Amino acid sequence: MNGIDKAYLAGGCFWCTEAIYKRLKGVVDVTPGYSGGNIKNPSYKEVCTGRTGHAETIEVLYKADEINFNELLEVFFKTHDPTTINRQGNDIGAHYRSIVFFSNINEKNIANNYIENLEKSNLFKNKIVTQVVKFDKFYKAENYHENYYELNKNQPYCEIVITPKVEKFQKNFKDKLV
Repeated sequence: MNGIDKAYLAGGCFWCTEAIYKRLKGVVDVTPGYSGGNIKNPSYKEVCTGRTGHAETIEVLYKADEINFNELLEVFFKTHDPTTINRQGNDIGAHYRSIVFFSNINEKNIANNYIENLEKSNLFKNKIVTQVVKFDKFYKAENYHENYYELNKNQPYCEIVITPKVEKFQKNFKDKLV
């Protein structure tokens, strides 16, 4: 699409990351799915076993003239814990690992520089373990995962885990909201 770029990010549960990025100015669409593994067309059930190598990932379509890759990373690193290996809160497993997928050398450099600057800032007391990985394939998740938070806000996981993340994001990024 003309003027539309794509970014692929894995920061724990894709229900959480989708809910955040859908509220971000300049983002056209967010799709939950799987990336980083070695099995074609995996199912959610397969990914949750941890044997596919895939991480829960979102595909972010964004208007590069409204928001850039660096700004997407700012939201990414400030809305999940990039210091825990294979874990986000109570969500545990390799499919919840933190990954920035890059599609070109520029994105790779931006991600590595961002992480390096975060490390120097001492914003996190522990070392950042986010992987920076060359993007290969993205497999769209099953339809029921799309817009999950918006359709299931009263579900306990959404109330306990996602709503507080969304509220924190909205408080900290008021100038970037749709």
